[in-house]
Amino acid sequence: MNPDKLMHLIYTSAATARFNASDLKKILQAARNINAKRSVTGMLLHTAGTFFQVLEGEETTLKELFAKIASDPRHAAVTEIIREPIAQRAFGDWTMGFTDVDPSELETIEGLSDFFKQGNSLTNLKPGRARKLLSAFAQGRWRGRLKLDTK
Repeated sequence: MNPDKLMHLIYTSAATARFNASDLKKILQAARNINAKRSVTGMLLHTAGTFFQVLEGEETTLKELFAKIASDPRHAAVTEIIREPIAQRAFGDWTMGFTDVDPSELETIEGLSDFFKQGNSLTNLKPGRARKLLSAFAQGRWRGRLKLDTK
């Protein structure tokens, strides 16, 4: 892979229906299979019907994947926040790290609860706040406190 073609794409969306744990697990497994075939890595947070996702891979692949996500009827308010080149992957070992965050769990994680105060907070993120959330996660300030499913 050409390093100057490596990108990350960060977006938010809202679910059009309520997903239970089994639904989320099926969606996640399908996404991981697709991502593995396309050399896409990343991380997905879910809380109160909203999603925050970071996808890493080649620009063309991410463009195609995002178009598919944006047209998926299970997603509403799909908003691309950041699409830019990156020097290296932050989630290189994960085809899709995932956590379904319980709002009560957020109250115990300093510096994170303000992102999730309202049920639609993820769909209202601006680039600066998205970078802050990603940076806090990458630096481990709360990464270890959430139960991440990486397999």
